[in-house]
Amino acid sequence: METGIASPHSTRLGHAPKVLAVFLKLGLTCFGGPVAHLGYFRREFVERRRWLDDETFTDLVALCQFLPGPASSQVGFSIGLLRAGWLGGLAAWCGFTLPSVLLLIGFAAIAPRLGGPVGGGLVHGLKLVAVAIVAQAVWDMARRLCPDHRRAAIALIAIAVLSMLTTVYAQLVVIGLGAVLGLALCRTTTSSDTGRAAQDAHEFRVSRTVGVIALILFCVLLFGLPALVGLHAGQAVKVFEAFYRSGALVFGGGHVVLPLLQQQTVATGWVSSNDFLAGYGAAQAVPGPLFTFAAFLGWTMAEAPNHWTGALLATAGIFLPGLLLVLAALPYWQALRARPSMAALLAGVNAAVVGLLATALYSPVWTSAVLSELDFAIAGVCFFLLTRWKIPPLAVVVLCALAGIAEGALH
Repeated sequence: METGIASPHSTRLGHAPKVLAVFLKLGLTCFGGPVAHLGYFRREFVERRRWLDDETFTDLVALCQFLPGPASSQVGFSIGLLRAGWLGGLAAWCGFTLPSVLLLIGFAAIAPRLGGPVGGGLVHGLKLVAVAIVAQAVWDMARRLCPDHRRAAIALIAIAVLSMLTTVYAQLVVIGLGAVLGLALCRTTTSSDTGRAAQDAHEFRVSRTVGVIALILFCVLLFGLPALVGLHAGQAVKVFEAFYRSGALVFGGGHVVLPLLQQQTVATGWVSSNDFLAGYGAAQAVPGPLFTFAAFLGWTMAEAPNHWTGALLATAGIFLPGLLLVLAALPYWQALRARPSMAALLAGVNAAVVGLLATALYSPVWTSAVLSELDFAIAGVCFFLLTRWKIPPLAVVVLCALAGIAEGALH
């Protein structure tokens, strides 16, 4: 076991292969979603290897949860950056992300061959898994992010707005509305949540110049890519833009990406609702970040022989904005976290995304998967296995897939 706590001044490029090996092991074994991933990270890097202290890890998690993007991937990238510089950050991201990317690409490749009662039942079982998993996410996020009447009201307003808006920018409107309502209503409710004074920032090898460049690049891509699409750019630009926009607007990470990806792929006709939910169910069965679901979608929506290109563009597009934002924020993270107005804004946004995910639970997840009383029973049992009995998600995926196969065989 390593005993020294790493500092920026002791960071060496020679540590990058070690970073890759450790994160590759985590990428093959981290099941259970972003909260579970952060638990794995703490045990591995704070308790076992002591690459950073508990205070640094806690502050880093707070920063990444504040920013849009996949929190566990952003924390992993930052730990690699702290340990072994830029090469370490890249090694950490690759080791943690690529195993699930390859597994989901493999599923996307064989999914069209899953015909007949058994294959159809398996796909339907994976869709029912999505019902239980998203319902659990809504339940957990509502308790954590809407603990008072004000934030609960913001979530309900978000649901009401989404029920009336049909524009492709509905999610963006709701996130912006949540930010405004958070600034207006949540300043007092967040003061106790952010009471710990900001302390001296742990130094990362990210200069303020690099942070500014990363922020400019993030904004240029966020606003420039839609302009290129409007000028009738090629299919590759359209795919990258769709997934980049989804990754740039996901506050809360994990399952919150579901409605944004559904809007970008199913609503546009690139992916069928059945394929979307089957892939989402399969994403619960693999380790690593849930954002790698984008690799499945990119493969599925591309025409042969461009499947690999579609998968790579989708994966790069959805992860890039979160990494750019973490680079932009690292030089300023303590001061950013200490601002009460930013904490209030984030509280409103988080409450709004609870409403966003609750709406997605109904459509397309529920409406596409629950087609009979038996489907409702299977999804309900899986929900209680996850929430009350705390059964690991992988085991629930297997049980639900078997139930779907059995149901398909009976019909």
